[in-house]
Amino acid sequence: MTRTTAHTEASSEPQVLSLLERALSASCAASLRAAVKLGLADALGDGPATADALARTVGADPDALRRLLRSLTCHQVFAEDSEGRFVPSEISRLLRTNTPDSLDQLVLWMTEPWTWELWGRLDESVRTGQDVFVGLHGQEFFDQVHSAWPESAAVFDRAMTQASVQSARAVAEAMPLSGARTVADIGGGQGELLAAVLEHHANLRGVLFDRPDVLAGADARLRGGGKLAERVRLIAGDCREAVPADVDTYVFKNVLGMNDEDAVVVLGNVVRTARGAQVIIVENLVDDGPGQMFSTGMDLRMLLTVGGRKHTRQSLLGLVEQAGLVVRDVRPVNTYQHMIEATA
Repeated sequence: MTRTTAHTEASSEPQVLSLLERALSASCAASLRAAVKLGLADALGDGPATADALARTVGADPDALRRLLRSLTCHQVFAEDSEGRFVPSEISRLLRTNTPDSLDQLVLWMTEPWTWELWGRLDESVRTGQDVFVGLHGQEFFDQVHSAWPESAAVFDRAMTQASVQSARAVAEAMPLSGARTVADIGGGQGELLAAVLEHHANLRGVLFDRPDVLAGADARLRGGGKLAERVRLIAGDCREAVPADVDTYVFKNVLGMNDEDAVVVLGNVVRTARGAQVIIVENLVDDGPGQMFSTGMDLRMLLTVGGRKHTRQSLLGLVEQAGLVVRDVRPVNTYQHMIEATA
């Protein structure tokens, strides 16, 4: 081996390692899922604890658990002290269950078993520009999830609630609602965001609009006997067919990732139903802000499952205007979400 060849190999070694680490990045996702399924963050508590002690608590093989913890430590999920004991980190605390900032159900939703086969077919989706889900399972994504995988559907509902909890207050405080009387959260899930809006604006009334099965699990504050129930209507429906009337502000938070044609139809329904109404859209943008790695990953997942997308600023504004809305403002809400204000 010549000196030049040896120098070239040495200088490329960090790139080789970086590439191979990326090729094995599925192990990180799988390790996070295993941590949630085993309840490691709850078992560790405030730590420290040895792998043997944790294995007894969660019912795992001590050596295999030590190997899992070592992997998670490399990803800064846990940390290891000088005595070889494991301690929590700010990341692992987000995996604890039943805490206000928990993300354990979101981690499960992003790593459900059916996701792995989809990722292996990403090249097919890129070639065709279409999802691969229907070809694999014979029906559209949400139909399959709710009919064939009820446990996964329940994870989805809990995950969407966790996602709303994380950003609800920031979004509610950022909404321009002076003069508004009734706010409709379209595809609003269990209503965490709507509840935050109504708590922040005592003069507002609200409409939560989603599928019947979703509304059945609506936030207790919005249902009969809840502290906000008298100010809320729960309306079941499909926003691709119609949106509620008698509303002056419509909110779409992470709803417009469907295919472009449906997104234009949904926004067009607002134009036809409530001309002059205010429309507030909250989305992740794939080309703006420090949340791009998350947004681009979600963009590809949506391509695989529903043929949808996370938008660039330009593509989302194009759909908004195509639907007949007039854009008034675009601004960041936090590090990974933007808010578009428009008028029907």
